[in-house]
Amino acid sequence: MSVYRALGSALGAINAAIRAPSRPDRATCWPDRALPRTAIAASAFTLAVGFTAGSIAIHAVAYEVSLDRAWALGVLQCLPVLFAPRWPMPAWKVSLAGLAWGALTPVAGHPFLPWPVTSLLAVLVVMFSLAAGSERRKSLGAGAVTVAVLVCLPVALGRMEPWFGSILIGLVGLALVFGDAVGGRYLAELRLAVQAERHQRDLARHAVLAERSRIARELHDVVAHHMSVIALQAEAAPYKIPDLPEPALQTFALLREEARAALTETRRVVGLLRAGDEAAERKPQPGMDRIGELLDAHDGLRITLAVTGERRTLPEGVDLSAYRIVQEALSNAARYAPGSSVEVAVAYKRNGLLLSVTDDGPKDAPQPPNGGHGLIGMGERVAMLGGKMSAGCQSAGGWAVLAELPYDGAHDPGGDR
Repeated sequence: MSVYRALGSALGAINAAIRAPSRPDRATCWPDRALPRTAIAASAFTLAVGFTAGSIAIHAVAYEVSLDRAWALGVLQCLPVLFAPRWPMPAWKVSLAGLAWGALTPVAGHPFLPWPVTSLLAVLVVMFSLAAGSERRKSLGAGAVTVAVLVCLPVALGRMEPWFGSILIGLVGLALVFGDAVGGRYLAELRLAVQAERHQRDLARHAVLAERSRIARELHDVVAHHMSVIALQAEAAPYKIPDLPEPALQTFALLREEARAALTETRRVVGLLRAGDEAAERKPQPGMDRIGELLDAHDGLRITLAVTGERRTLPEGVDLSAYRIVQEALSNAARYAPGSSVEVAVAYKRNGLLLSVTDDGPKDAPQPPNGGHGLIGMGERVAMLGGKMSAGCQSAGGWAVLAELPYDGAHDPGGDR
């Protein structure tokens, strides 16, 4: 009666261990990639077939158990190895139930163990999978229950020597420690990969915000200039045009006040963005008329410039954005393809400006990861102006950046080609 009471207590402990909560951040030993999954599944299949066949044979031949019971014991004790890497807790439950049944099954003679060696090896593999794929507190509880079934139960029944029970306790402990180490390393790698991906997204988001802040500061100069002209012209209109009617004078006065108010608000809002960049506030914004200085600044590249079409005065936003796009494209070429030949082409079309920056770097030259933060900024500028941009590797090698900037925000810069 005490034996069955002990077995009931062991089964109750098994159920408690199974129901124990597990942290959601604990990784299983079942990887996401196809090749490791295939290798683990093939290894588990081979072990399961070998252990099960050996256990059935030993039960039927050495222990002289009936063939039906030998099959049942062999399948319960060893076949769970097959699905232990993917579902370790159910595999442990089935395997341990088979071992408990085997400890209570009478066999011929007085064997050294109540189970075949293959069954012991199978439960150690299952314990390794359980420790690798479960939260540590749960695996420790399962280890304690396993020791009770593997050691305490057969020793109490007189079917195992205590000294060999101590060896089994050590083997179970080694399986748990090794499995926990493997699972912990796999979990650490997963967390590092997630953190690296999150860090990359944060960098990209920061690059977008930084570029938008820079664009806002630069556009402030453009908008402020136009608003200042409007305010000055509205204020000078009554002096330049004599005998204006009273409604016209009121209109010009209202226009002057609104222009000044808009200019004040623009400066106040964008001033927050300029707080850490006072030097940039005093420095005039560059344009395509200074592209020669930009080319001279990259003396590590062999740069050729080709300008086609009739030069014209560009809108301030287009002029500034075109300069920044060429600047960023040349910076990427200097960073990822130093010493290469770079061709900069500027085409003044009827409806828009075409820019092309290409280098002859090797096909396998490193390029900005995830599109590059500088490319994100260029894309922001082009989208703001209603144009389009493409960037990527060339079939013959090297990198190319193409941008089309419409003069008036309507995208048709190449309509006259």
